[in-house]
Amino acid sequence: MTTLLVVHHTPSPGTRELLEAVLAGARHPDIEGVDVQVRPALSATITDVLGADGYLFGTSANFGYMSGALKHFFDTTYYPVLGAVAGRPYGLWVHGNNDTAGAVRAVQSITAGLELSQAAEILELTSVDAAGRDACTELGGTLAATLA
Repeated sequence: MTTLLVVHHTPSPGTRELLEAVLAGARHPDIEGVDVQVRPALSATITDVLGADGYLFGTSANFGYMSGALKHFFDTTYYPVLGAVAGRPYGLWVHGNNDTAGAVRAVQSITAGLELSQAAEILELTSVDAAGRDACTELGGTLAATLA
């Protein structure tokens, strides 16, 4: 069985809705053989990262950057996993009221350094609506299917 690690910072009801949509897609009953592990960014560990075969990152965009919680996750895991996770697939969703570009750019810089492989289009969401939830469901399903 493969493991998909979902690392998120979802402090608002809207970002929580997006997380639930991602998880619904990742846990779709037609996708077999994938264990979905969910960790808040402040609780995710080096062991979690090394034990996973792929990743989904979710964050709010705060002041033009990723959340402090997701930044802390990357700060504490980056060097210990560097070289050990190269080539593994990842996906990303970012929710912001207007500007998500800085958050996306920052995560892309980190994932490039880790040599992760972007497995799906990055979702930049400025509202939480049916289309956004559907896109998140598709993102979760895509990452899980990639690992299945």
